[in-house]
Amino acid sequence: MVEKASESKLHKVKVRPKAKVKDLNFYYNSVHALKNINLIVAEHKVTALIGPSGCGKTTFLRCFNRMHDLYPGNRYQGEILLDSNQVNILSPKVDPIEVRMRISMVFQKPNPFPKSIYENVVYGLRVRGISKRSILDERVEKALRNAALWDEVKDRLHDLAFNLSGGQQQRLCIARALATDPEIILFDEPTSALDPIATNSIEELISQLKEQVTILIVTHNMQQAARISDYTAFMYLGEMVEFNQTNVIFTQALQKKTQDYVSGRFG
Repeated sequence: MVEKASESKLHKVKVRPKAKVKDLNFYYNSVHALKNINLIVAEHKVTALIGPSGCGKTTFLRCFNRMHDLYPGNRYQGEILLDSNQVNILSPKVDPIEVRMRISMVFQKPNPFPKSIYENVVYGLRVRGISKRSILDERVEKALRNAALWDEVKDRLHDLAFNLSGGQQQRLCIARALATDPEIILFDEPTSALDPIATNSIEELISQLKEQVTILIVTHNMQQAARISDYTAFMYLGEMVEFNQTNVIFTQALQKKTQDYVSGRFG
């Protein structure tokens, strides 16, 4: 039985919201994977999702850009309200393609397309119907600069993306996510397949990017969550156990289950 914090304890943190999750439930066919999740995602901050494997972190993350729509039998209940206009992005009336333009995702392993560096970055722009070369060139440079990759690839933009190192490929995927000017970027364990040097580079980049976008990151690395996030949410068995400022979660957690997890007693 999960020891849950009261609603007031979970959400007493005052933040400027970019998104509000209200009573979110998610089902893989008959499997109830997420149970009555409530969370405020702070604007221009990094919110980390932590918890043991299988607790629903990635499932929750993928609700934000409607990736579950790609598979039959999946269904949502509840709301994810975006911005002050309170648009419920889970509504069937909302186009999931447009949601994915506003909310980009970077996956666990670098997944560049089998195209050039340039074509990887402009992929989403072409989907949006942008074809003017001068605009594409401008957006490519901007995205690669924001992903701290421009100086390394500016003279080989038309080389195959697979020729880049693992860390460079992940930064290219971040540039591809940035190119459509998203409001939120979702990171699903973005450094788990990288070496320590590349991991440090991605962490520094995430810390810089929050000045431009809101970031939600899944990580199994407690030290990483402590280093780069402003807020942390602890999940267990599909439920949100506790949410607070990161330093509070790691030093003064209210729930014993949270205390046990962040101290390494289980997980």
